[in-house]
Amino acid sequence: MRTAISGARSQAIEVGSLKLGRVVIGWLKRNLFSTWYNSVLTVIALWIIYKAVSVVLDWGIVNAAFGTTRESCDAVQGACWSFLIKNRALFLVGTYPFDERWRPFTAFLILAGMALASISRDLRAKRWFQGLWFASPVAFMILIRGADFLGLKPVESSLWGGIMLTLILAVGGIGISFPIGLLLALGRRSKMPIIRALSVAYIELIRGVPLITILFMASVLLPLFFPSGFEMDKVLRALIGIILFSAAYVAEVVRGGLQAIPRGQEEAAAAVGLNYWQMMTFIILPQALRIMIPPLVSTFIALFKDTTLVTIIGLIELLGIATLATNNPEWIGKRIEGYVLIAGTFWVFCFGMSRYSVRLEERFKAGHY
Repeated sequence: MRTAISGARSQAIEVGSLKLGRVVIGWLKRNLFSTWYNSVLTVIALWIIYKAVSVVLDWGIVNAAFGTTRESCDAVQGACWSFLIKNRALFLVGTYPFDERWRPFTAFLILAGMALASISRDLRAKRWFQGLWFASPVAFMILIRGADFLGLKPVESSLWGGIMLTLILAVGGIGISFPIGLLLALGRRSKMPIIRALSVAYIELIRGVPLITILFMASVLLPLFFPSGFEMDKVLRALIGIILFSAAYVAEVVRGGLQAIPRGQEEAAAAVGLNYWQMMTFIILPQALRIMIPPLVSTFIALFKDTTLVTIIGLIELLGIATLATNNPEWIGKRIEGYVLIAGTFWVFCFGMSRYSVRLEERFKAGHY
């Protein structure tokens, strides 16, 4: 009996393997070898991929150095990953004090845990969890900046840097610019002339100026508007500039989504007695936000990459850290490895945002025409 069962299983596995092989061969014939010129292009592409992968593997793994000293790099002709290993803390948190580095790591673990927990719809619906989301940024900044009443030594923002500073600017800019851009979009569509004129003037003015100009103004001119003796944090000034710049672009994305909603939706909402804010909150904005997911995420991805511009005003984010680390005489000439790390880091975050955008589109596409 057992022999018969095992024989049937083996036969089923063989049949399944044959079916899978036929499916794979059929796909290859249809997509890669359907005609003679497609076959030639496929062979050429495979040869180019093979050569490129061989060169990358040879440089990045086979002939690479993975030690912690410059001497380990001098003995090889490939990548010097020792540069990144030795300066890993510098790339992560900048020149943050050594004894206090547990604080930014703890802060980012808290945010990462909240982000992972937010995947659950049931958990997102809990009021206590929503309260935690509002409290987590406060706890994050207390851990990063410090608080004497909690026994946490204050750390000046001039010591912040690396991936930590990039994420602070990106997450802060995205989180705060979205509601401001939403209000600007509604203001641009307002029937009140003053509100509409101010919204249009702000959006068109900011969109007509490059971000680097906004950052210079936030860094140099913004302190002039405050009383003498009042000093605003440099990171906060850069964050304000990023928020003001991004809000104008978010406003135009939101306005495009609002224009895609038929006029009859507003008329129907008014007919059942809803006021303006109820109509926008429960009828118009949920539909518009679903439509503008792709352009909105594209705006946020562009904002995330634009955080590298703060290097020009003296902040040492991830790109600035690469330059700072290579200024060390021990690691002169090792910029490529730093740029590889920067490119990989930005790709991971940007690709993650784009995939999350696709997931949101698939979730909300039901019932959308």
